[in-house]
Amino acid sequence: MALSNVKGRWALILGASSGFGEAISLKLAEMGMNIAGVHLDRKGTLPHVAEIQKKIQAQNVKCMFFNVNAADAEKRAEVLKELAAHSEGGVHCLVHSLAFGSLKPFLTEDAKDSISQDQMDMTLNVMAHSLVYWTQDLFRGKLLREGARIFAMTSSGGTRVWTTYGAVSAAKAALESHCRQLALELAPHKVAVNAVRAGVTDTPALRKIPGNEEMIEIAKSRNPAGRLTVPEDVANAIALLVHDEAGWISGNVLGVDGGEDIVG
Repeated sequence: MALSNVKGRWALILGASSGFGEAISLKLAEMGMNIAGVHLDRKGTLPHVAEIQKKIQAQNVKCMFFNVNAADAEKRAEVLKELAAHSEGGVHCLVHSLAFGSLKPFLTEDAKDSISQDQMDMTLNVMAHSLVYWTQDLFRGKLLREGARIFAMTSSGGTRVWTTYGAVSAAKAALESHCRQLALELAPHKVAVNAVRAGVTDTPALRKIPGNEEMIEIAKSRNPAGRLTVPEDVANAIALLVHDEAGWISGNVLGVDGGEDIVG
């Protein structure tokens, strides 16, 4: 049985300029989907963003990239206004892949070395709550087409701990909860929502975590396949799940890790 055709449909990727977001953008473009990418990059990394756009455009699809803070309500409104003007039929796929938060520990002798309330709030807002706000605005703007898919990138940190990962772990747990709630409320509109739990992946976000080298070695030793997850593994999984035939898969935390999480 041939899978449904998703060519010409729009995907909105939050965090499109690196890691999972980059790989997903390129894969969905390869499948003929139009890409709207939201990213936050400084001058030094903009050449890489331009290369991503060039690769997407080479697939003969439409491409719009926005260098803005995805957690800013005004910028979100601007992006969606532009998207509404160019995306007939609305958005078929929303991917939340935002990795920006505090990696400070909760408890230190000196208060300045531990996480503050503002840093905690920022981490959860960017990495978890923003999924709800983007979905709300897409829904109210009638930009979520019937049969749409929403994917949010989580990690094993949603249920496990790592030194200095406390705020991000809380954000991942909240993100998974948000996915379940959105799956419930969007079910009457035939919109499926899932969290995607990748295995340990060597991305720019991972490299910012203190002790990431140890994390990588542990993952390699635990994973039954003897290797790390790569962003393309996740992109390939989402490429399958965007098809109409996968519409009944909703409200889950989907492991894309080669069995890494099941090994004690």
